[in-house]
Amino acid sequence: MIELDGAYGEGGGALVRVALALSTLSGKEFSVKNIRAGRPKSGLKAQHLTAIEALRVMSGAHSNKTEIGTTELYFKPGRVKRGRYEFDIGTAGSISLFLQAVLIPCIFAKGKVSIVVKGGTCGKWQAGVDYTQNVLLPHLNRFVDKISIKILKRGYYPKGGGEVEVKISPRFFNEDVGSLLEELALKCSRIELVDQGKIEQVRGVVNCSMDLQDNEVCERIENACKRSLKLDCPKNISLQYANSRCSGGEVLLWGIFGKRGVVDYDNPVIIASSVLLEKSKRSEQVGIECAKSLIKEIESGAACDEYLADQLIAFMGLLPGSVIKTSKVSKHCLTNIYVVEKFLPVGFKVDCEKIESVFSE
Repeated sequence: MIELDGAYGEGGGALVRVALALSTLSGKEFSVKNIRAGRPKSGLKAQHLTAIEALRVMSGAHSNKTEIGTTELYFKPGRVKRGRYEFDIGTAGSISLFLQAVLIPCIFAKGKVSIVVKGGTCGKWQAGVDYTQNVLLPHLNRFVDKISIKILKRGYYPKGGGEVEVKISPRFFNEDVGSLLEELALKCSRIELVDQGKIEQVRGVVNCSMDLQDNEVCERIENACKRSLKLDCPKNISLQYANSRCSGGEVLLWGIFGKRGVVDYDNPVIIASSVLLEKSKRSEQVGIECAKSLIKEIESGAACDEYLADQLIAFMGLLPGSVIKTSKVSKHCLTNIYVVEKFLPVGFKVDCEKIESVFSE
C-alpha cells in the first residue's frame, strides 16, 4: 500500500487528484491522510468526491466512505471500462480539476470513453476548461488516436451549471504498467519543451455571461488585450456570451511558438495566461492584466508556463527522458513530482526552472 501525506508541499487537492489517476493506471492502492491540510478548509471538496465516484463507476474501484471535509482516503483501484458516462459535481466545483483525476485512466482505457460532466468551467486558483482544451490537450495527442473536449454550457461561481463533453479513443492499453511504459518508450515521442522559439500568433477566448452583453464586456476586454499585447504577430481572440445560471466570465490568452515558421506538432510550445472577471475590476483592467501576465511568461524565455508544468508532470512520468523548461517550479509542481515518484518507476531532476524525468534505479 502506498501511503501519502496530504500536507506535503502546497497541501492542496492536486495530491489526491494525481494519486487517483496514477493509482487507477498502475493498479496500486493507496491511502492518504491530512487531505488539503494546507487550505483554510481542509478535506475533500465536491470535485474530489465526484472524481472518486466516477472512478468507482468506470472501473469498479473501492474506497472508504467519503463526504465533504473527509481528511483521510483509502482507494483500491480497478480498470476503466469503455463506455459513455455522465457525472454532476453538483456545485461550481471545477470540471478541469475533476478531469485531472480521470483523464490518465481514460486515455489508457480498453476502448473508447465518453464523459459528460457538469460543474464549473472556470474559477479561482485553477486553470479552467478552456485552458485544458487549448493548452494541455495538444500535448496529449501523442497518447491517443483521438481526444476532444467540447464545452456545452458555461458554468460560473457560485451556481455552476456548466457542462463539458470529453471523448477519448485510446491508442495504448496494457494492464501491466511496466509493459505500458516500455511500449510508450518505443512508440511515443518524449515531452521536450526547452527552447521557446519565435512567437507565431496569439489566440484567445473571452467568455462572459449573457447579462454582461449590453455593457459590451467581452468587446472591452478584447480591445484592452490587443492594445496591451505589444507583440509582432497576428492576434485572434474569439468572444462568447453564454446563457448561464449566474454572472461571470474569464479571458484566456495563449501564444503559439515555432521555429522558422513551423510549429512542432509533437511538442507544441504554447504559453498561456488567464484572468477571471471580478466585480471589483473594470473590463479593461481584466484584459490588461491577462495580456501583461502573458508577456511576463513569454519574457521568462521558458517553453512551458507554470500551470502547464504542473499538469505535465504525470505525463512526463510516463515518458522518462522528457524535459521541460518552465517559468516557475511551483509548490504544485513539486507536490505532483512527489506523487508520481510513489506510483511509477521514475525520478525527477529539478535544476532551477528545468525539470527532467528519468528512470529510477
